[in-house]
Amino acid sequence: MTTAPDLLATMVAAARRAVDVRSGLVPLAQLERGLEPRDGARRFAETLRDGPAPRVIAECKRRSPSRGILRQDYRPAAHARAYEQAGAAAVSVLTEPTFFDGSLDHLRDVRAATHIPILRKDFIVTRYQIVEAAAAGADAVLLIVGALSGDELAARLADARGVGLGALVEVHDRDELSRAVGAGAQVIGVNSRNLKTLAVEPRLHDDLSGNMPPSVIAVAESGLRSAEDVRRLRDAGYRAFLIGERFMTEHDPGAALKRLREADG
Repeated sequence: MTTAPDLLATMVAAARRAVDVRSGLVPLAQLERGLEPRDGARRFAETLRDGPAPRVIAECKRRSPSRGILRQDYRPAAHARAYEQAGAAAVSVLTEPTFFDGSLDHLRDVRAATHIPILRKDFIVTRYQIVEAAAAGADAVLLIVGALSGDELAARLADARGVGLGALVEVHDRDELSRAVGAGAQVIGVNSRNLKTLAVEPRLHDDLSGNMPPSVIAVAESGLRSAEDVRRLRDAGYRAFLIGERFMTEHDPGAALKRLREADG
């Protein structure tokens, strides 16, 4: 009998190796010297809590491990502009290169093209990556509870606050949700995709919604296809919705977001 590979562990290991390379070229101290004051944490939380509904974090992603290439004509700045014009609350940009064909340059391009908050989506496990995100113009970073020990999660949240960034803290089960709440996470995403196997578990959003503290901004991630999905999960307590593949596989991602928002209204 063979054991299925833990894909999350593989992706985190690749992220750590990549950080080792980048930090050898540009040391952390050099990155920190170039930082400007940011108010990303407030911007990110406010738009997800108070922005016009439905509050969608629309994703720029060229490739995924589960589906391969999503889009040959990948133009993150153009996609992000279209998302902003269609009413996106925020934009998520994949920067992980090995499994998602992402780049920090994509985030920089999106920052230059848009005014709404930007989430850096990557396997972030070090302070270096958080400072990188701030230097590139992000307003928030993704922190995956399953990729971090308890001490690491608290430390990365503190690192984000220290450079003015918010954090979307991603969970996949009740134990991870408890850890996120205990670490002081203010924005918590429930990802219905199991990052260890890439399988989607559609009922997970419903299973965890009742355990979410009222003070937390709850975000539903993965497996969202329609305005009906958004309405149902909003009724369950979710305030925002991260949607990526659904838009990236459409001819016009911005128009796809506009149709979803109009159908919800």
